[in-house]
Amino acid sequence: MTPELTIEGAVATITLRRPEQANRLEPDDLAAIRDHVAAVDADSAVRVLVLRSTGRHFCSGYDIGRIGAARVVHFDEMVNAVDDARPVTVAVLQGGVYGGATDLALACDFRLGVDGIEMFMPAARLGLHFYRRGLERYVTRLGLDTAKRLFLTAERIDAAEMKRVGFITHLATDAAALQAEAGRLTATLAGMAPLAMLPMKRHLNHIARGVLDTDELQRDIARAAASDDLAEGRAAWTEKRPPRFKGG
Repeated sequence: MTPELTIEGAVATITLRRPEQANRLEPDDLAAIRDHVAAVDADSAVRVLVLRSTGRHFCSGYDIGRIGAARVVHFDEMVNAVDDARPVTVAVLQGGVYGGATDLALACDFRLGVDGIEMFMPAARLGLHFYRRGLERYVTRLGLDTAKRLFLTAERIDAAEMKRVGFITHLATDAAALQAEAGRLTATLAGMAPLAMLPMKRHLNHIARGVLDTDELQRDIARAAASDDLAEGRAAWTEKRPPRFKGG
């Protein structure tokens, strides 16, 4: 089954649904994820996009047998769409995170994992040269030395090491704690001021890639400074109550 998109208020969720194959990604899945991200980007009410999966494993990457075959959407195009998504993105990881799925997770702003997970990138073992922005994500999010270690040796690393090198931003002790942490994080993000949070996410990513548009940055700063949300944030802070942001 292709990935499913659900939307509840400010939170959208894309769920991978091929557990019997460790959520291996097929060509139709790439197109579905790209189209789901486009739909979420067009929905201004959505502030958070969660990527999760059913079954034991998060994702075993792209179907090796399909590498080199013609397809409408290329793997890097799909992952770049997630990286460039307007909402803040959260990956909820369990079991194995393998191959291209490691880059899909790295494309998300937050990556929550649980004890017992592992990851590895077998590109060199397969004779596959990875694409540009995937290499950039590894370097900018994990550092050059870790990127070389994972790409050039195809080493498997466990949950503790994934947390140490920054692959996981939050590490839970068990499945229940993972879901609870995912719920807390998405609720926190959904409650932030979108005119501040969403542009800052975009500009931070652009800074990491060395492609910051300073004029666009200044426009977003000015827009937030003149917004009703800033006035609401100040009032809520003074009144010691949760803010009620409307995105304007």
